[in-house]
Amino acid sequence: MTTPPPALLIAGHGTRDEAGAEAFRSFVRELGRRHPELPVAGGFIELSPPPLGEAVTELVERGVRRFAAVPLMLVSAGHAKGDIPAALAREKERNPGISYTYGRPLGPHPSLLKVLERRLDEALGESARTPADRADVTVLLVGRGSTDPDANAEVHKAARLLWEGRGYAGVEPAFVSLAAPDVPSGLDRCVKLGARRIVVLPYFLFTGILPERVRQQTEDWAAAHPETEVRSAEVIGPEPELLDLVMERYREAVKGDLRMNCDSCVYRIALPGFEDKVGMPQQPHFHPDDDGHDGHHHGHHHHGGHAHAH
Repeated sequence: MTTPPPALLIAGHGTRDEAGAEAFRSFVRELGRRHPELPVAGGFIELSPPPLGEAVTELVERGVRRFAAVPLMLVSAGHAKGDIPAALAREKERNPGISYTYGRPLGPHPSLLKVLERRLDEALGESARTPADRADVTVLLVGRGSTDPDANAEVHKAARLLWEGRGYAGVEPAFVSLAAPDVPSGLDRCVKLGARRIVVLPYFLFTGILPERVRQQTEDWAAAHPETEVRSAEVIGPEPELLDLVMERYREAVKGDLRMNCDSCVYRIALPGFEDKVGMPQQPHFHPDDDGHDGHHHGHHHHGGHAHAH
């Protein structure tokens, strides 16, 4: 009798935006449809149902004993480094006999850069038909923003990789929360660098409150600067490339072929201004929909410990 392959557990960030939460749930359902040979479930760390623990329970009730967890996140910040591993450790305590491996965050993968390029082309439309047209375009790539400098550096890396070889005048990074430069400052910077046309590109998987904030801030800035042409691009969305990439991360996790970057991680290395984070204990987020079998709740952010494999 052959051993069944490990199930796939998708871990999402969570959003207060119902359309964004439904986009995640729909994405998980589509993965399940595409891979009938695999049990697939997904849940959130915070803010929206279902909680990750409920997704684990669903898999266990279907007879699953082994699974691979993939964080549906573009960058490895506190959630991917601390909250999800802590939540998985808690589920192992709740469900003795299960085992799991943990995959890498998604970006900046070449296939996602291809989708970002497509979003830019859509935003520019007929006005970006030739390489010369692109040479007039400066892109502002806007990430979520984090208190984790390593996570913010990942957005800078994505910006550089998107710029390489594609012929844009430049790709500048910015952030919608917790990190500088913010969207208006990023747009000011593009102008100072000589930008003639700017496309603001949200570095987000699905729609939600933060991508909408990016769009609104872009519109507000554009209204105050009528001399500069500014367009907004769409989020990445549930594209075939994203579905394939999740499966690639799943296969890596099953094989144990993980290459996490710990060289600039605040939980391992003393970075200037973040020295207090080294070796911090790791606790899961308390998800409001989780019934908390462990009997105590942690309502606060408390990242660290860094449980990913090497």
